[in-house]
Amino acid sequence: MQVQVFDTNATAVDTIDLDDSVWGIEPNIPVMHQAWLRQRANARLGTHSTLRRGEVRGGGRKPWRQKGTGRARQGSIRSPQWRGGGSVFGPKPRSYEQSMPKKMRRLAIRSALSQRAREDQVVVVRGLDELEPRTRNMISLLSSLPASQRSTLIVIGAGAEQGTVYRAAGNLQDVKVIRAGYVNVQDVLKYERILLTPEAVETIHQLWAVG
Repeated sequence: MQVQVFDTNATAVDTIDLDDSVWGIEPNIPVMHQAWLRQRANARLGTHSTLRRGEVRGGGRKPWRQKGTGRARQGSIRSPQWRGGGSVFGPKPRSYEQSMPKKMRRLAIRSALSQRAREDQVVVVRGLDELEPRTRNMISLLSSLPASQRSTLIVIGAGAEQGTVYRAAGNLQDVKVIRAGYVNVQDVLKYERILLTPEAVETIHQLWAVG
């Protein structure tokens, strides 16, 4: 698969080959969904905690005698039905981590990338390190490039353009910048357009290509 390569003036200057094993497979929707759920679950801290009956303060003495008062029998003012009492089935700290086979994880990311490629939402831009690190310059570039303008995931390599791109796109609400080694299913599915540098394409091929 070939796509055009644009410069920072949004002019097509070259083409680049995209590996079909990464960008041209039939997307597996159930695997993508499972990988998305796994990523969301693994991001949860699981630090929520409530106090049980034995952990709240007070309530050691029986509030009134068992019989003869006309009121319901009570053993402690810290029972769950009392205000300030302990929780019955409240949450306690736990791990939400989910496991997923490596082959399924690789299939999920390739499916997500292929889905964006099928929708013509993959754009390759060369020379981002030459872009002046100003927000207005990044807005101008993004509005001039093809495909969707609603939201963009900018994937960069490990080159000199990192600081420039981060500064230029840092104030844009619907734009996120990540390194190619951190491409994940959630970000690919969240942002409509993927903007890559040629270095990022090479890194993705090294990580996810088959054969």
